[in-house]
Parts: sequence; structure tokens; C-alpha cells
Amino acid sequence: MRSRTITISKLSKKTKTNNQKAAKTRRQRGYQWEDTLVKRFNATPEWKAFRLGSPSIALPDVLAVNTGDSAIFTIEAKSGTSTSLPVPYDQIERCLEWVKTFDIYKKRKVLLAFKFLSKKRLGIGKYESRELREFYKIWDEKLDITDCVCTYDGKIYAKVDGSRKEIPLKECKMPFKTKQPK
Repeated sequence: MRSRTITISKLSKKTKTNNQKAAKTRRQRGYQWEDTLVKRFNATPEWKAFRLGSPSIALPDVLAVNTGDSAIFTIEAKSGTSTSLPVPYDQIERCLEWVKTFDIYKKRKVLLAFKFLSKKRLGIGKYESRELREFYKIWDEKLDITDCVCTYDGKIYAKVDGSRKEIPLKECKMPFKTKQPK
């Protein structure tokens, strides 16, 4: 009879725990950003906004409605400490489906809301200070839906076959005070 000993290194357990903590932190940042957007919209008299229970399938992160102006925004919100924030094509696609569904509204926009936090991640647990920046980009429905990424300077790039191509998305003037660069 043979016996085998299986050893689990402490390093792999620690790495797994660190990865779980990092994932939880990223999710919390996302929820906080969505919650901030909802509160900002709801603080204006004309707008009502709702978080739609992300990460749900087939739902945008935030839905904002202005019935007096006949406007509806579906918003995909991204927040982080890196120099670029990606948006997968399927998240843009589901936002577009939602605005198409609500055809009673005259102004229907898909917004990509980006928040670059005031600390830039340099490595594991290492950060440097920088300016907090927010960008609110309007998705152009004439464009092919693709994975895209927003950089810290506010430029949007489509990711196609491993290469980047800049796409000119317009900045949306928000009905509340923002940290958009001048």
C-alpha cells in the first residue's frame, strides 16, 4: 500500500486570497460608481435614475430617464485605477437594445461613463497620486459594435484583432456637476 502526500503551498493560497480581494475591490468600485451616478441624476429635478442590479445579463448598469425632455440614457459605467478602462462589445450591444426598446423617447443615448480614480496602480499594492477624471461618451449607433477602451486622456479606441483604432465619440454634457477635464 502506497500513500501520497499532497502539499498545498502557502504561496498559492495567498495568491488566490489576494486575487479574490482584488476582484472584490474592483466590483465595489464599480457599484460605488454606479451608485454615484444614480445619486447625481436623482439630485436633479428633471431626471430619475436606477441601478439595474449589475452584473445581470442583458441589463445596462444604470437607466436614467427625463420624461419632460423625452430622454432616456442607458449607461455602462467603468471605474478603476489603471490608465485604460475596457468595455466589452456585448455590454454596448445590450445598452443599444434597451434604448431601441424604449422608442417612445425622442432622445435615446447609450453612455459610457468612465471614472479614473485619483490613484494610479503601479503594481501590487503600489499607487501614485494623479488627477481624478470622469468621461461621459455617447456611443455612435452608426459604428460597428466592438470592444473598446477609454484611456486616461479621454480617448476611445476600438479593439479589433489585437490592434487599436481611435473612434471619435462625443462627450456628453451631463445635467449635474462632474469631474470632467476642461
